[in-house]
Amino acid sequence: MSNRSREAAPKRACPTSPADDHGLHTPEKRSTTPFAEARAAPGPSGGLLHPREWDTERLCAFLRGRGFGDAALLRGFRENSITGSCLPYLTESRLEKIGIQKMDVRVKILNCLHKLAQSHAVIMKVFNDPIHGHIEMHPLLVKIIDTPQFQRLRYIKQLGGTYYVFPGASHNRFEHSLGVSHLAGRLVRELQERQPELDINHRDILCVQIAGLCHDLGHGPFSHMFDGRFIPLARPGYPWKHEKASVQMFEHLITSNNLRPDMEYYGLQLNEDIDFIKEQIAGPIEPKKDDSSWSYQGRTAEKSFLYEIVANKRSGIDVDKWDYFARDCHHLGIQNNFDYERFIKFARVCQVKNKKHICTRDKEVGNLYDMFHTRNCLHRRAYQHKVGNIIETMITDAFLKADPYIRIKGSCGKEYKMSTALEDMEAYTKLTDEIFLKILHSDQPELEDAQEILRKIERRDLYKYLGQTQPPEGKEITKEQYDSLSSEIVASKPAKFPEDAELKAVVLKAEDFIVDVINMDYGMKEKNPVNNVRFYCKSDITKAIKITKEQVSKLLPEKFAEQLIRVYCKKTDEKIICIATKHFIQWCINKDFTKPQDGDVVAPELTPLKRDWNDDEDDYQHNSKENTNSSKIRNRLFND
Repeated sequence: MSNRSREAAPKRACPTSPADDHGLHTPEKRSTTPFAEARAAPGPSGGLLHPREWDTERLCAFLRGRGFGDAALLRGFRENSITGSCLPYLTESRLEKIGIQKMDVRVKILNCLHKLAQSHAVIMKVFNDPIHGHIEMHPLLVKIIDTPQFQRLRYIKQLGGTYYVFPGASHNRFEHSLGVSHLAGRLVRELQERQPELDINHRDILCVQIAGLCHDLGHGPFSHMFDGRFIPLARPGYPWKHEKASVQMFEHLITSNNLRPDMEYYGLQLNEDIDFIKEQIAGPIEPKKDDSSWSYQGRTAEKSFLYEIVANKRSGIDVDKWDYFARDCHHLGIQNNFDYERFIKFARVCQVKNKKHICTRDKEVGNLYDMFHTRNCLHRRAYQHKVGNIIETMITDAFLKADPYIRIKGSCGKEYKMSTALEDMEAYTKLTDEIFLKILHSDQPELEDAQEILRKIERRDLYKYLGQTQPPEGKEITKEQYDSLSSEIVASKPAKFPEDAELKAVVLKAEDFIVDVINMDYGMKEKNPVNNVRFYCKSDITKAIKITKEQVSKLLPEKFAEQLIRVYCKKTDEKIICIATKHFIQWCINKDFTKPQDGDVVAPELTPLKRDWNDDEDDYQHNSKENTNSSKIRNRLFND
């Protein structure tokens, strides 16, 4: 085009009509649309104010500019205090209640507000996860992720000491938390789409995702080793669980990073929604004694089903398990037999005794038993691996020896030990798996004993495994008996003792033994968790029913809990191990426990003495006959 042509071309007028202002602008142009004066105030991050932050007058000004200037209409918005934060939840019925009687006007207003919401849609951040693929995260979730308190989870192994047994199990609590948040969002959105009558709104979805993201913030070094082994020994009787620490860390995360304005910016109601998030993680803030009353504060009983997504206290079926099943199996090299995709597809909310619960199709009952069986298999094969457990026991011993000499600076400059850091979240933020290397590489002479234990782990010079046994039903070992078990083993001197003088000279002490009591179950002790699940049928998807185990299969387990007892010896000398093993076998005989798997090999002179330990009755009778003949010969010689 020539210069003359350019000069002759008429200038384009800026669009002034509402229709022209709606959808054809570039993002940069949209940021300067009419009513920019209503959005000019900076948001929590310094950007322009989001329409969700508009007060009632700014919202009325927007509607007036879009041609909805009727005084009665705007009065309804003012009298009902409709602000920008209400926009995601406005429905046609709500507009009718505030006095807008004409349906065509209601529809036009909703269309206008929907276009406003679309033009200011939040930009999701994409994470490439090895388990779930490309997952999207809401900007508020990203703000939580980008805090020191959440980044701390990068340095806490998901499976603790199990990494020293399974080389691939190097994943951390960080990626697991992202996965749980993703699955929580998927499930709650599926319910929202499938059942609009549940009135699941933007706040509900965001709170459920935040709870999934933050549910493990309270884990200490090496995950469950810290709260399951270290704290009970370092602080006996101290009532603490990682869920409680997760709530405290979540509060610290919000306060120290000033996230309350961001939470308000994205439409959350601070007190109510923060309580809801904390309740999803650790249960009711103030539990009520009466089970029939509603004990939660974050949401009413009408939305009771939301508490079953992240951490399901009712049945144990939740997205936390779904993620760690898939993630742990992937890194352990173990097949995952549970498909959470089917559960999400068949999930529905039904009424059960005046409360709403998440239910699934009746045909999925077998898959749920498979889910709990998968959980049990993971515990047997990995989480409770005999070598992994003893490594965690050794790390615990090292931490106990190092605890008096470790100093972690918390708030106001106060110093804490490992065992007390959980009292101050600023100090606890600094406590991760890194403490292992800090002890190992320290120049403090006081840490030499702890360092030697950690060096033994690196050299694979581990405590020696003596065997595993099980108590008969009804005679399980209680927590009150734990402290006396090692002394009982020392006192269990075999009736038949080796003639070797060196072996006879071995002296065992209670501190030489470690007795590891493991309670295995389906997640609810001796109860069948599937009994707490309700199902619906194809013929009536609104009615919740119960399906008993007998209706499913005769091949399902009869018992849902058992106790395993493993015994280790801290000494590594072969003669000491030999004597210690015989003491352990004799202890099993005295307690009427099951025969250790290698009992016949390590103590062949002891196992025949217990009748029900003989696999073959003929062998028992043969041995008994030999013993009787030997007794007769001895008596005859003595009489002579």
